[in-house]
Amino acid sequence: MSVAIVTDSTACIPPQLAAQLGIEIVPLHLIFGGRTFVDSLAEDTSAFYELLRTSNDRPTTAAPSPGMFIDAIGRAGRRADAVLCITVSKQFSAMYDSARHAIELVRAESPGLDIRLLDSRNAAMAQGFVVVEAARAAAAGSSMADVLARAEAMTTQVTLLAMLDTLTYLARGGRVPRAAAWAAGMLQVKPIVRFSASDIKLVARTRTRRRALDRMVELLDEMAAGRELHLAIHHANAPDDARYLLAAVERQLRLAETYVTEFTQVMGVHTGPGLVGLAWWAEPRADVGRPTRRDTDPV
Repeated sequence: MSVAIVTDSTACIPPQLAAQLGIEIVPLHLIFGGRTFVDSLAEDTSAFYELLRTSNDRPTTAAPSPGMFIDAIGRAGRRADAVLCITVSKQFSAMYDSARHAIELVRAESPGLDIRLLDSRNAAMAQGFVVVEAARAAAAGSSMADVLARAEAMTTQVTLLAMLDTLTYLARGGRVPRAAAWAAGMLQVKPIVRFSASDIKLVARTRTRRRALDRMVELLDEMAAGRELHLAIHHANAPDDARYLLAAVERQLRLAETYVTEFTQVMGVHTGPGLVGLAWWAEPRADVGRPTRRDTDPV
């Protein structure tokens, strides 16, 4: 039985990697400053982030309609016997509910197609790595049961560390208390937060961006404990910081694969411009001698 994978654009999967693994991406849309933006890493985000920095308007986002998931599942179902749909954490978005409704409609029309739905419990490439590992298992010929088991296991292995220029955007979405955002702004600190398994925690505060970047690498080194890492470096209109992090992790850590990508526009709405993040998972043991894969989008 062949299995195809569907996910949403908040996974921030590099387009070339998604194409290589046959992953169907359902894009979100947002309306901002009288313009409609398609949430995609294939789009130039510079105009969007400039608008986000300067506009008094607030962008509005919405989960894709069930129809968009139906179309993606249909495309996947035409080339596979089964489809696994993996969404951003349902704690962060209504994406899961939209996908669930779509699956119910597709099952009614195509009862022979095996369709499953999984909450990744993560976002950005922490979600993306769940999707990628499921797609790799599918490409290796694994059954739906084994692909689903691999994806479920990954939901608790991935982590996203992020340094935010401000907590204001997370506070607007109710993801951190407004008082905490106000205090961080008054003190001019750069917060580092950890997203993992649908939870957001403040793990460090620094006075400068450069110190925050160094602290992120220190935290990653501590959590990796010598294990080989699968790593994605994210940035929201902060390419110089992404390059700095890439050089630092290549010097100090053991890497199985590395990707450098921008945050999609929808992710940037919730975190604000200036974010830099590290999404990762570690091999269960300290293997040596494995080749390193590196795939960096322009930064």
